[in-house]
Amino acid sequence: MNEVINAIGRRKSSVARVYVSEGNGKIVINKKELTEYFPSAILQYVVKQPLNLLEVAEKYDIHANLDGGGFTGQSQALRLAIARALVKINPEDKKTLKVQGFLTRDRREVERKKPGQPKARRRFQFSKR
Repeated sequence: MNEVINAIGRRKSSVARVYVSEGNGKIVINKKELTEYFPSAILQYVVKQPLNLLEVAEKYDIHANLDGGGFTGQSQALRLAIARALVKINPEDKKTLKVQGFLTRDRREVERKKPGQPKARRRFQFSKR
């Protein structure tokens, strides 16, 4: 029996939906390989952090749907979703992942632009005369 565990992760305006099943370590994002979707080695490392921490990188196949945001936010949303799915599979891993901060949703969002200013906090140059 090949059971599929699903989880969701968010970061900034990115949403990652993850489906984890037993396999041999294949990660597919939006029907593309991990190396094709995230060419940067740093982002690939971020995505694999929870798997490498628990030493289960070659044990599970991961299918993910990523939506919204930029590549950094997407990779971090995916990391959170993978960590949550791993806790669903084996609840004993929760403490290990929590200590590393992989189960904490980073709730920082972009501050809105204010009227009468060019950006959220930047003001137009002040002129006395």
